[in-house]
Amino acid sequence: MRIIAGEYRSRALEAPPGLATRPTSDRLRETLFNVLAPRIGGSTFLDLYAGSGAVGLEALSRGAASVVFVERAEPALKVLRANLSRLGLATGFRVQTGTVGAYLRKLKAGQAAAFDLVFLDPPYDAAPEYAATLGLLGREAEGLLEAGALVIAEHRRKEQLEDRYGSLKRTRLLEQGDASLSFYAVANFK
Repeated sequence: MRIIAGEYRSRALEAPPGLATRPTSDRLRETLFNVLAPRIGGSTFLDLYAGSGAVGLEALSRGAASVVFVERAEPALKVLRANLSRLGLATGFRVQTGTVGAYLRKLKAGQAAAFDLVFLDPPYDAAPEYAATLGLLGREAEGLLEAGALVIAEHRRKEQLEDRYGSLKRTRLLEQGDASLSFYAVANFK
């Protein structure tokens, strides 16, 4: 695994051992960031189920103003922190430990931040996490998402996500190998 482009281009990243964490492949990350290229500079980026941090680190490398990594698994957190250290990053990010649901509910209650881009990649075997997280983001979008924000979910190609989760509406579906990227935007219901 490596950073694809930007300030930290070609720098190697660690991945957690075992199969519990499945890092986003270099090829799929490249596809994702080709789509996000016009939006990434200066953005606030939320990396849910961050694992090794590869997606959020790619965002920082390409000019995101800040990234929040949310992860609860200790082996993944250890690797994420090692990757941040390896790149020499000391600012521009925050690591939140704990569950994604708890973090989003706490964030909503405190209205502490809003994000331009949200990426979520729960373990494929945790299929209910997709509906729970997208539903929470869709119901609470006004407080958690900036105007024009995008929410992107990486999932198994054969895993069918809904076209709508509350105020989130799927606007694009990209398929690559066994993986898919579903892009959601806040729908205008007026």
